[in-house]
Amino acid sequence: MAENSGNKTKTVVKTEEQVTTPSLFKVLMHNDDYTTMEFVIEVLQEIFHKPATEAEKIMLTIHFQGVGHCGIFPYAIAETKADQVRMRARKAGFPLRCSLEEA
Repeated sequence: MAENSGNKTKTVVKTEEQVTTPSLFKVLMHNDDYTTMEFVIEVLQEIFHKPATEAEKIMLTIHFQGVGHCGIFPYAIAETKADQVRMRARKAGFPLRCSLEEA
């Protein structure tokens, strides 16, 4: 007959954490007939931190193709940047539009 010596068995259950990366969204800027090219370049440099040559290239894409890609960000950041563009444009009297598209 086996005698219990008082030792207790400890069971350790390891759980694996699932880390998911947030969905990314493209911020798109749309052409209109009123917003100046200079203003678009300024916004691209100040809000999206684009160098002058890249900002000019994106502005020309917006002008000639109707829409331009400003960057890819997690949703909250993309929405914040689009809101910053809209607020700055309204303050300057421009109807500049930005939209988000899942990347």
